[in-house]
Amino acid sequence: MIKNIINKQTHYKPAYGEIESHVIFDDEHNRYTLLEMGWDHKKYIHDCIIHVELINDKIWIQYDGTEESIATHLLRAGVPQNDIVLGFHPVKMRQHTEFAVN
Repeated sequence: MIKNIINKQTHYKPAYGEIESHVIFDDEHNRYTLLEMGWDHKKYIHDCIIHVELINDKIWIQYDGTEESIATHLLRAGVPQNDIVLGFHPVKMRQHTEFAVN
């Protein structure tokens, strides 16, 4: 499911430059990433768009640079909120979200 969500995000291209999407799926370590790389005129672009990990049977969203959040896609796919951790928030902030703390 995570791979499908990330693969769908590769269809969204930046409106500027010659930027390509690169997916990195590491099933051995349960890490899934979407990078954008390329050139915008004379500036080299290398950005992480999505970084998700599976840790202790939870889906940890470590970074989400998408317009519609990865968490939203996961919820639509039927993943319970208590199985999703917004790892990019400090622990003290996570308790105020609708998602798992850790």
